[in-house]
Amino acid sequence: MKKEWYKEVIRMANQLNGKDILEKSFKTAMRGYNQEEVDEFLDIIIQDYEYFQQEITRLSQENNLLKKNSETPTTRFRATPSNHQVNYDILKRLSNLEKAVFGKKFDDE
Repeated sequence: MKKEWYKEVIRMANQLNGKDILEKSFKTAMRGYNQEEVDEFLDIIIQDYEYFQQEITRLSQENNLLKKNSETPTTRFRATPSNHQVNYDILKRLSNLEKAVFGKKFDDE
């Protein structure tokens, strides 16, 4: 039930498209709105609407791709060749550095 709410939103959001907005006509009244202003505003709405439709499509595709990739088991860690000699050398150097730094510090006290 929790996952179904977005389907209703999408169904409601897909009731119009840019062409529907463009072709919609309204009756004019004696004290109605300026038709040119309304047309200009509707043009902006159409541009935004088309942009958002494209963005929804793009995000849906990205979402589907991410879902597909998350379902495929992948190894997170690459197997690296073990080189114990390199690790030993690094540890030895670190130990010598600690002795040099901390050994002098303790000798001063």
